[in-house]
Amino acid sequence: MKTIPKGELFRELPSVDELIHTPPIAELVRAHGATAVTDAARTVIAQLREEIGSGLLDAASLRVALDGIHPAIEAQVRKSLTHSLHPVINATGVILHTNLGRAPLSESVFDHIRDTAGQYSNLEFDIGAGQRGKRDVHVDRLFRRLLSEEPAAPVSTIVVNNNAAAVLLALNTLAEGGEVIVSRGELVEIGGSFRIPDVMAKSGATLREIGTTNRTRVGDYEKAINERTRLLLRVHRSNFEITGFTEQPSTEELVKLARQRGVPLMEDLGSGALVDLQNFGLRGETTVLDSLRAGVDIVTYSGDKLLGGPQAGLLSGRSDLIAQMRANSLFRALRVDKLTYAALEATLLAYVRHDFESIPTLRMMNLKKEEVGERAGRLAAAIESKKMQAIVIDGESVIGGGAAPSSVLPTRLVALTCADLSADELAARLRRSDPPIIARVEDGRVLLDLRTVFPSQDSLIAEAIQRIA
Repeated sequence: MKTIPKGELFRELPSVDELIHTPPIAELVRAHGATAVTDAARTVIAQLREEIGSGLLDAASLRVALDGIHPAIEAQVRKSLTHSLHPVINATGVILHTNLGRAPLSESVFDHIRDTAGQYSNLEFDIGAGQRGKRDVHVDRLFRRLLSEEPAAPVSTIVVNNNAAAVLLALNTLAEGGEVIVSRGELVEIGGSFRIPDVMAKSGATLREIGTTNRTRVGDYEKAINERTRLLLRVHRSNFEITGFTEQPSTEELVKLARQRGVPLMEDLGSGALVDLQNFGLRGETTVLDSLRAGVDIVTYSGDKLLGGPQAGLLSGRSDLIAQMRANSLFRALRVDKLTYAALEATLLAYVRHDFESIPTLRMMNLKKEEVGERAGRLAAAIESKKMQAIVIDGESVIGGGAAPSSVLPTRLVALTCADLSADELAARLRRSDPPIIARVEDGRVLLDLRTVFPSQDSLIAEAIQRIA
């Protein structure tokens, strides 16, 4: 069979202008507008060009593609006019899955956002005084209640858009033009290749490294303090551990040194738990109150990790230092909007009420292995078929999100194998479900951990698997 040159195949492609004036596409233009339809036509034609160029389309397959070009453009129009961000089912067992949006929010958050963002609110208005107010008062009052167990000094809290911004603001305010002392074992890199030294450089402060990767003593801090020292910084190793021949000073030792030398001590907790998480299966996680009670001057942490709220960077600590940060022009550039304040206020009120069950992150952490196992057993029974084998096995859930790297939660998993699909193919089919189901693949099986699946979604998983099988 004669091979047709690619140049001739390219000439078979219609122009966008030709397509726009064909009756089916003209109808799309009337329904959705010329801009959206023209863009869709260009995308489809560009894709065909690419497939011809790469050798994926020959003359016969190009004719088939051209016969279906009108439906392809219509599908592209629909795709371009629908949301790209949409819900997925997290069956990975990773509670704070960064790629899947980290902490899911509580129902009270949605209610509060709907009430305050769907109309005007008192975001920056003091109703009593009838004049402009400060937006951070809405959450600072709640943080004062949650962090008021006799810390070393009166505590204030401000909010920026994420924890990297919180660290940047604190360093720029307290140490610009001076030195910040930090252990080499704490020069961490967080997600997205953001590194503590890089953030420090942007802040205008100079990094002063001390100790070694595995061993740093309080004497190393003391020797490094000089007339240019502006801050002692401790960075929580939230996404890794150093074990074996290690040493680091206690928080109390660093607090004592900071007081003696008149230098503020800042701790970047990263995850930032507001309650003791031992009851939720996590050990060794320092809470914000632990640090403040010990005498740390400034604590920075995230809103969407162990706190279980919206993405935010939180700075809690000495009121005089927080006031300096609030006065920094950088604070305005990093501040958050009414949606974040509403979400954070609703989350904090749940803490004040001790309603931890309403916070999805804490509720998932608190699930017992037996509870997950009961649901896993019901799901396995519902999807078992000639093609699909589903068994329940022991496994482990993780916290994720760069939090509690050594903590695992015992769980029960549904392990799937399909007669005519590999594990990777089955996982891909699940991702193409509506809504997409994100699972783990291990040892040639697809694993579903219902710890991170909302109970109302169990039936959606069963239906999706039954369709695949």
